[in-house]
Amino acid sequence: MDVVGTQALNGVELSSSASRLFRVRKTTLKMLSQRGYNVDQTVMDQTTSAFGEQYGREPDRKALQMLLEKTDDPMDQIMVFFPEDDKVGVKPIKEHTDQMSQLGTNRALMIVKHDVTPFARSAIAVLQTQQKVTLEVWRESDLLVDITEHELVPTHEVLDDSAKRELLARYRLKPGQLPRIQVKDPVARYYGMSKGQVCKITRDSETAGRYITYRICV
Repeated sequence: MDVVGTQALNGVELSSSASRLFRVRKTTLKMLSQRGYNVDQTVMDQTTSAFGEQYGREPDRKALQMLLEKTDDPMDQIMVFFPEDDKVGVKPIKEHTDQMSQLGTNRALMIVKHDVTPFARSAIAVLQTQQKVTLEVWRESDLLVDITEHELVPTHEVLDDSAKRELLARYRLKPGQLPRIQVKDPVARYYGMSKGQVCKITRDSETAGRYITYRICV
């Protein structure tokens, strides 16, 4: 039997695509935990073997769907979808947003194999504008590794509104006077930052030990 690109798991042979999906799911869970969502540590620490035993050699992507809530606010929830299509169209978008509406959440991540169609991207823009739905599209390739664990990426912490006001008052600054970080910046996307939010960035310094800066998302 050809087992190239597969991983043997106590009798369950995980395909290369399933192995990739396992890594993507793990990064997604870490990312949501960093954003303050309540992620079960046992799920976060799940091994490839346990993943294979639970979901099989070729996991049903719908079975990976999840609903998580913020640790400090159970009413603040987010859904995570793993569409089956290689290139996701409008129909799955409609199905996902209908499900979100039924569950009473207006925020979701959609982890796609490759991309969404231009029509689907337009539909998402309309939903975000008219229905105030936040649907983040992430490609699997963007989540194969956790970028925040790279040695060149400093520690980022998104400030809440109170901490932001305190920062601006302390230094007598207006928001526009802060250095900027683009909303499409990979780290800003990782933390789910929206325009107007401020992050605290802590870098190692050979002279000062730590060097702290702040950036506003634009």
